[in-house]
This record gives sequence, C-alpha cells and structure tokens, in this order.
Amino acid sequence: MDTLRIAIVGGGVGGLAAAIALSKSGHKVTVFEQAATFSRVGADINLTPNVVKALDGLGAGQTIRKLGAMPTYRISRDWDTSLETSRLGMSQVAEQHYGAPQVTIHRADIIHALAELFPIEHIQFSKRLCHLEQHASGIDLSFEDSTQQQFDVVIGADGIHSRVRSALFGEESPRFTGIVSFRSVVPTERVQHVPEIDAFTKWWGPVPQQQIVTFPLNQGKDTFIFATTGQESWTEESWTSEGDVNELRAFYKDFHADARALLDACDTTLKSALYERDPLQNWSVGCVTLLGDACHPMLPFMAQGAGMAIEDAVVLGRCLVSVSSHTDIERALQVYELTRQERTAKIQLGSRGNQWMKQQGNADWVYQYDAWQTELANTSNA
Repeated sequence: MDTLRIAIVGGGVGGLAAAIALSKSGHKVTVFEQAATFSRVGADINLTPNVVKALDGLGAGQTIRKLGAMPTYRISRDWDTSLETSRLGMSQVAEQHYGAPQVTIHRADIIHALAELFPIEHIQFSKRLCHLEQHASGIDLSFEDSTQQQFDVVIGADGIHSRVRSALFGEESPRFTGIVSFRSVVPTERVQHVPEIDAFTKWWGPVPQQQIVTFPLNQGKDTFIFATTGQESWTEESWTSEGDVNELRAFYKDFHADARALLDACDTTLKSALYERDPLQNWSVGCVTLLGDACHPMLPFMAQGAGMAIEDAVVLGRCLVSVSSHTDIERALQVYELTRQERTAKIQLGSRGNQWMKQQGNADWVYQYDAWQTELANTSNA
C-alpha cells in the first residue's frame, strides 16, 4: 500500500476524527486549523450511541465517558402540561441494546479526547486556506500566510463556511432558517428540583420552532439548557452574540413551571442564528472531498451534526485503507460519498422537519448504525 500525503482543512471534531482514522489506515496526515490553538469554545454536544461506537473504534471512547455525562433516558414532554410523549432508555440500556451509551459533553472535551490520539506536531495552527488547485502531480494548497504545500488528497472539514467547498463548487451562502437558539450552562444543584434532571429531556413547544432541551454535563455537575424560537431576521454581524436572559424567559413564559424553572436558573445565555443548506448532490472533485458540516450542515433537532462528521471520518478512513494510484483515490472517494450520502441526507432533512422522537418511535435506524461495520457502497452499480 502506498502512503498518501493527506491534508485535512479544519481541526474541529470531524477533522481530528478523520486525521486519526486516516492515520490508522497508514497515511501521512497533516491538519490545518485556522485558530491559533485549541481553546474552550463552542457548544455542548450530544453523542448518541452510534457516535460513541465510532469514537470507541478511534480510541477516544474511554476519555469521553470520563469527561462527559451519561443521561439516564431520552424523554419528550409537552410544553404546557409536562405530559410525557416518549421515553427511551439510555445509559446501560443503550449500552446493552446498541453497544454504546449516550454521552453528553462539551465540544472542547471531545477535541481534547481526539487531540490526545493525533500527534500535535502534525497540526498546523493559524492556517487559513485561500486557494486550492488540482493538477497531475497533486493538489496545491495556498494559505493566507503566503505559504503553499502539496498533497495527494485533501479533505475539507472546515464547516458550513467551507473554503474547500467553495473551491470545488463555487460560492453559496447558507440560509437563515428563521430560528434562533439560546445556550446556557448552570450548576445542576440549582435545578435539582426539576424532575429527572439527569435525563436528556426535550420540551416540545406549541410550534415546531419552539422547544427547550436539557441534558447533564461534566459528570452531571452541570446542566446544559438549549432553547429555540422563531425570529424573522438576524441582523447581528456574528452568528452568535450575548443573549438577554429576560428575553429568553419571556419567550417561554407560558411553558410548564418545571420548564420555566430551568430558565430561571440561567444567569447568562448565548444567542445564535441557525442556518442551513440543502443536501449536496456531490461531495468530491478529483482527489478532494468534503466531510461533516462542509457537505451536510444540519439543524440541531436530531442532535446528529457532530455525529455525522465522526461517522464520515470513520467511513472515509475505511475507504482509503488501500490505494495505489490517482484513479484508486478517486474511486475510494466515490465509495465514501455513496456510502454516506443517503444516511446524512435523511438525517439532514429529518432535522429540518423537527419531529424526531416527539412521539414514541423506533430510534434504531439512527442509533444502531455502526460506521466501522456498515457495508461500503459498490461503485460498479453507481
């Protein structure tokens, strides 16, 4: 097997997962991250059993279990009555049924768990891509610091604003969904009186855009509170800004007392705009492909955004285990794309519809998936 020189543009969750998976496949991998260092920024993330299985295979499972929390159940409740409409056992029940538990964790802790498994000297920070060019001898990457490097394969794991995506398919702006979110973290002791605070709970509002989701963090010491509501426009320069807790509480003033108690415990909140894109028909051109939000950005309503990027990474690593030529690389990327597209598109559109597990249903098609074992696509039938 030839060792490929692979560049991953973007050092987030998906990029680092891909770096580990591709290194396990025997390749020389370099990660380019535009930030100056890894820092404790970003949202708190729900890793469902399908994602934890993927992370177990990468070697990060033990660390995320140690740093995160494992909710007891996944519960849906009506916004005004608190009546339960669905309940799914997680923790040990999920371990037995799906082969892994649900883990809720801060994004920075996942980055930490993954970064431990990939040599820091192979991560180049403060690298912002400005140009990509493919030719017979490889792919040239040019960066804003006036440096240039050449690779055999390039993976765009650089998010919804992906510069790799723009280089492949042209500029296109994501759409504002008309929904904004509020994110807060509070000490669990402040909300201990709320029933089953150790579960992942979703309060479904009177309209699909309105909801409150809570789950434990930091081994249960903290509670994450995520709320969304409709808003006609977004005029802030950034997608995320400091929110007003009084505005937050006002949006949900008619919710059940237990739901309001969660918001009453918030001292601060971050307000963000939610954006989306339609599923892409193609992810790859030549020896360049996309991963995660760069090709399938998702609304958070099925809690699968980071998970799909991690699954992508595992499947991509499997597809590139054995290559020997430019043609083999292109074929491998086609197998990766065909293996992943149907699942990611279905979850992307399901997240947009926001009905996932509102009523009791079968979660197996999402949670049972094993990126390490799923059958790879047959390109001869494509």
